[in-house]
Amino acid sequence: MATKLNQIIAVEKGVKSKSFQDLTDAHHQVQKAPLLSGISRTYQPKDEEGEQLPPESTRVQVKIDDVLRDVATSLTRLFDVTATKDWANMQARADVKVDGDTLLRDVPVSYLLFLEKQLKDLHTFVKKLPVLDAAEAWTHDASTDVWRTEPVRTVKTKKVPRNHVKAEATEKHPAQVEVYYEDIPVGTWTTVKFSGALPAKRVNDLLARVEKLQDAVKFAREEANGAEVTDQRIGDAVFGYLFG
Repeated sequence: MATKLNQIIAVEKGVKSKSFQDLTDAHHQVQKAPLLSGISRTYQPKDEEGEQLPPESTRVQVKIDDVLRDVATSLTRLFDVTATKDWANMQARADVKVDGDTLLRDVPVSYLLFLEKQLKDLHTFVKKLPVLDAAEAWTHDASTDVWRTEPVRTVKTKKVPRNHVKAEATEKHPAQVEVYYEDIPVGTWTTVKFSGALPAKRVNDLLARVEKLQDAVKFAREEANGAEVTDQRIGDAVFGYLFG
């Protein structure tokens, strides 16, 4: 049964983690001098009446040749899996299709991954584009290439003081007068608002395009990762040279 690229990608992480742990363990092993050392000694008293002592011995627990062999075996698996993935990535390609039309042809899987990241960033960018205030009615002004509202007229007023006689003057009291202010129209403001933002529909359309292309790129990547791979045997050559 042929192996697929996505299967190799799925196991690569686990192989990488295990080989790193194996190399770390081996490093710690070879740093422990007592494990590499052994001894054998026997005791012979000077005469027959002397004290008899039992022989002493300590076995060598770690041999560097064995450690190197284990490291080579573990890393050979990693080297082979990674090589198989990288060699396959050189061949893995797919078309990016949107609504049945081919937008990009024979795109390498590495570039598809790049596209996915860029489109994610673009989606964030487009989603936050400013939109026109929905409370206003906007039309496009061709002369300035911006959006504008219809003119709105508002009256400008001026406060003019007026006197209100609360009580007429008499021989004994002056007149009681209260001052108040009256708004008198003095002119008219005509206001037109302009904006460089986009209609909400335009932003939604742009978002839909980005999302559609995101889906197309993901589909193409899955298709590319479904390509059959040829197992590479790199590790034997490397460690045959290194530790041979």
